[in-house]
Amino acid sequence: MKPTEIRNMTEAEIEHTLRTLKEKQYGLRAEAISGRVEKNHTIRAIKRDIAKCLTILKEKEREGKKR
Repeated sequence: MKPTEIRNMTEAEIEHTLRTLKEKQYGLRAEAISGRVEKNHTIRAIKRDIAKCLTILKEKEREGKKR
C-alpha cells in the first residue's frame, strides 16, 4: 500500500483498512506460530502498512485541529 493511496482515503476508510489489516496480522501470527506461513515477509509488509495508516491518520487529525 502506498502512502498516496492512503492519503486519498477518508478517515473512516483508513480506520476500516486499519481494522482489516490488524485482523490479517492476527491471523498470520497464529499461522506463524503453528508453522503454516509460507511467506514470512507478508507479516512485515502488513506491519508497515499498519504504521503508514496510523501515521497518515494522525496527520489528518492534526490538520483538522489547525483549521
